[in-house]
Amino acid sequence: MDALESFRMAWRSIRGHRLRSTLTTLGVVIGVGAVITFVMLGASLESAVIGDVAAGQSPTMTVTTQPEGAQGGPGIESGQTVFTEHDVQEIQGLQGVEAVVPQGSVSLSGVAFRNQTVGLSSMVATTPGYFERTGRENFSAGGAFALGEREVVLNNAAATVFEENVSVGETMAITYSSGETVNATVVGILEAPSGGGFQPGGGLSRPLVYGPTDPFVQTRLASPSTGDRQRVYSQLTVVATEYEQVDAVSERVATYLESDSDARELLPSSYETSVQTNEEFVEQIQSILDTFTGFITGIAVISLVVGAIGIANIMLVSVTERTREIGIMKAVGFQNRDVLQLFLVEAVVLGVIGSVMGIVVGVLAGYGATRVLDLPFTFPLEWAGIAVIVGIVVGVVAGLYPAWNGARTDPIEALRYE
Repeated sequence: MDALESFRMAWRSIRGHRLRSTLTTLGVVIGVGAVITFVMLGASLESAVIGDVAAGQSPTMTVTTQPEGAQGGPGIESGQTVFTEHDVQEIQGLQGVEAVVPQGSVSLSGVAFRNQTVGLSSMVATTPGYFERTGRENFSAGGAFALGEREVVLNNAAATVFEENVSVGETMAITYSSGETVNATVVGILEAPSGGGFQPGGGLSRPLVYGPTDPFVQTRLASPSTGDRQRVYSQLTVVATEYEQVDAVSERVATYLESDSDARELLPSSYETSVQTNEEFVEQIQSILDTFTGFITGIAVISLVVGAIGIANIMLVSVTERTREIGIMKAVGFQNRDVLQLFLVEAVVLGVIGSVMGIVVGVLAGYGATRVLDLPFTFPLEWAGIAVIVGIVVGVVAGLYPAWNGARTDPIEALRYE
């Protein structure tokens, strides 16, 4: 029996039991739809984060501290505060270094604007060059602060977190964790990232306040090299003169930190310094997001297993219902392989229908989720093909035993079956 005739007979059987066929494919629809949805969300989130991190970046590297053996620096807030002004000057003098931008975290209890207080745990303290040197100079209003002045820059999330939006030129109260409150003038508002993406300093649309190291960084330690009490920072951004110099500069910075730096003397024995380039940072984020997406997708695959069991169950029922029909088919000359082919085709058709409908459901659900989460819509086209292949595999696996069971039915007993 040719494949076209098998398909025609299988389709007639499916149409003859519309409700049963619909319920059978529902498990595959849910499974494929869930997988497509989570894959789309993972791809959209990765596109938003990686795009915002990588776009417009200078040839920079990030110098932080981390526990020994850890992968990647912990960031400004959790890094050890050990990089002195002496370290900044020494790194600035290394070959291939264009600029060094120190960053620190100032502990806060909150910020207030027009009698409304918002809890905020920290402020990013840095220099005016932070915004230009790291490719984050896109201001929607105003510009960078000046060293020595009580001025701050807000990201879009911080400027709009209050009942009334903060504008350039207005004053807000900043309360340190010690309880001391100072007033600061807002001199700049950063643009909102496209697609609700990654914010400078970490986090998705997290309110961030930036201030100058002088006067906001009050932590000082004695420099082991000079003996003077100097401001200390938890992170440095090193800008190379050109992209081709990034790897060489990162090696020179790492060598200095491991040999002659104040950070080496001040760092606890269980910590180490880390020099991370933008490319390494992007790769780490991709790895984390891929692992997360794979884990969630793996859970969604369970629905496909349930769908396969449903197809197997309904095919066994179909074989039982059509026992007499099988007997007649064999009596008029159908071979075992013809019966096997007939039921396998029917199972595969159910699987493919479920997969195609699952793609539609998954795309719609994924699109809706990206709109709600304000992420760019990204659909990996290869997953459409994978979903169809999955439908075929599910149909073959689920229909193999019922089809084999029907093929080995004795024609004499089948004709007697009522």
